Amino acid sequence: MTRRLLILTAVLVAAAGAVQWMSRPELHAARSPLRDLPMAIGDWRGRDNKEFDAKTLKVLGVDDYITRLYLSDQQKAVSLYIGYYESQRTGDTMHSPMRCLPGTGWQPLSTGLQPLQVQTSAAPGSDATVNVNRYLVQKGLQRHIVLFWYQMHGRVIASEYATKAFLIRDAVQLNRTDGALVRVIVPIAESEGEEAADRLVTTFVRQLFPLLPTFLPA
Repeated sequence: MTRRLLILTAVLVAAAGAVQWMSRPELHAARSPLRDLPMAIGDWRGRDNKEFDAKTLKVLGVDDYITRLYLSDQQKAVSLYIGYYESQRTGDTMHSPMRCLPGTGWQPLSTGLQPLQVQTSAAPGSDATVNVNRYLVQKGLQRHIVLFWYQMHGRVIASEYATKAFLIRDAVQLNRTDGALVRVIVPIAESEGEEAADRLVTTFVRQLFPLLPTFLPA
């Protein structure tokens, strides 16, 4: 009887602690809105794409986002999407864009991780190697390279499952569940091929990376 009472007491205490933890106000780090991300990134010049409609925004569940097309001096184009979630406690969470692409007719031809040497902030000496997802997708005769990753509290994460583990840990330790999905797409020109598209998207991502901490806080 005593043992059962102790177990019941422990369960009730744990439940009360969980309720108290869930009810505490979540911390929100200072950040700039994504609309302030520069239109000029290196040799690239951006323009905003059409805003998402209410139905799309409801599915995405984002609190802040941008969708832009950036053109290089040679008129090479890359598409940039960043979706920021201020809190992921209430059910709106980051998920892989590859769940949505097949529904719009895009099929993956190859998937994998791509290591990138980047500067993670504007500060000198912030060079690091990060792993991002690289997908080669096709729709009809069109082929695109898609790079995407999740960014949470200074981390660059490729795995959707790893983001869930960090989400739980950071919720407990930091009282924060904010994070973002970053996706960059470049079309493969038939006259230039896949390697040229890889160089193009890699160049853009390397120039983008040092700008992100202002909008995606560590």
